[in-house]
Order: sequence, then C-alpha cells, then structure tokens
Amino acid sequence: MKIGIIGSGDVAQALGKGLVEAGHSVMLGTRDTEKRELAVWRKKSDKLKNLGSTTEAANYGDIAILAVAWHAAEDVLSQIRPQLSGKVVIDVTNPLIYNEDAPPSLSIGHTISAGEVVQQSLPDSHVVKTLNIVSHAHMVKPRYSQGLPVMFVCGNNESAKKQAHELLIELGWSDSLDIGGIEKSRLLEPMCLLWVEYGIVRNTWDHAFAVLSR
Repeated sequence: MKIGIIGSGDVAQALGKGLVEAGHSVMLGTRDTEKRELAVWRKKSDKLKNLGSTTEAANYGDIAILAVAWHAAEDVLSQIRPQLSGKVVIDVTNPLIYNEDAPPSLSIGHTISAGEVVQQSLPDSHVVKTLNIVSHAHMVKPRYSQGLPVMFVCGNNESAKKQAHELLIELGWSDSLDIGGIEKSRLLEPMCLLWVEYGIVRNTWDHAFAVLSR
C-alpha cells in the first residue's frame, strides 16, 4: 500500500519507519525537504522511503496520516483538501497549547475536538482518530513489561476504521478498540493531557494506557 504522511517530525518519521518495515511504500510530506531533521530519512537507500511536499504526500497515498503540529493543521489541510478527497485520513494530532512553566493544555475540547475539526475540514475524506495517546517512541511495536497497551480508534466510517485497525496490527498493536464516531475524539484528546501529567509526575515518557479486567 502507498501511504502519505503529512508531516516530517518525530511522529511522522517513527510511523514512516514502522510502515516501511511492514512493507508499505511511504512518502513524508514537508515544506522543507532539505531540513536537517530529515537527514536519516534521506540517507536510507530504500525504495519504499520517499520524500516530497505536503501536497505530493497527500496525493501519493492510498491512505494519508495527518501528523503535523496542531497550530499548522488548518493551513496544511486547506492546501491538501483536494488531494485527500475520498481517502482514509488517520489523524494522530492533539490540539495542544504549550505553556511556559506549566504543562500543555487543550486549545479546544468538550464541545468539539481536533478530530471533528479535521473531519469538517475534509468533508469528502474518512477521518479516523488514533495513536494520539502514546509517545512517538512507542507507536511502533509497543512493548511494556507490566501489561498489554490498548489503542483506541474512532471515526464515522466503518471501512476506514477497519483499515486503521489493520495498520495498527501491522505496527504491533494487538489490542485496539473502536469507541465510536469521530466525536469520541473529545475523550481521546484529553487522554493525551493525562498521559503528559503522568509523565511529569513519574518522570517517565515510556508509559501507555491499558485496561485491566478480571
């Protein structure tokens, strides 16, 4: 499968590497293909690794992954909307505001979520929210000694969510759960803040969520 990743930061590169290892052809989309952070991606002589503009990446993929900082999302989405028409778009963003001397907060929530905003911005696409509640370092092949991590999925299109589940399995998530429509992003995005708060208190970023049952 061809997968276009809109973004080129740590999250985009971690997912890109994992998807290439799973056998997919991936294009990272960026506004600056020469930036230093992409040196490792550029050096790999792998035919499955590609680099282009955000528009090229959106056009390239059978599936697209939105992995940009939230403050840039509106501008990016307005540019690539035509290229994403009819496609599954996996949204891994969080609408975070970074505060000086304080943990981040959400710019929106409760009455609407980033996932819903992305779906409204892409009315002809099938948006699925997932992978927003874990560090980029553990998005692929998550391994935790104390239990099995769970990854939640939400979106309005059943076929799109099925494709997202299949990709999650390929990335190593053996436990993923569909929690409903895209409005359930209002639950998942605050979970990112909880993940951050736990990391601050425990001084670790190697944690994930799990649901325990007897």
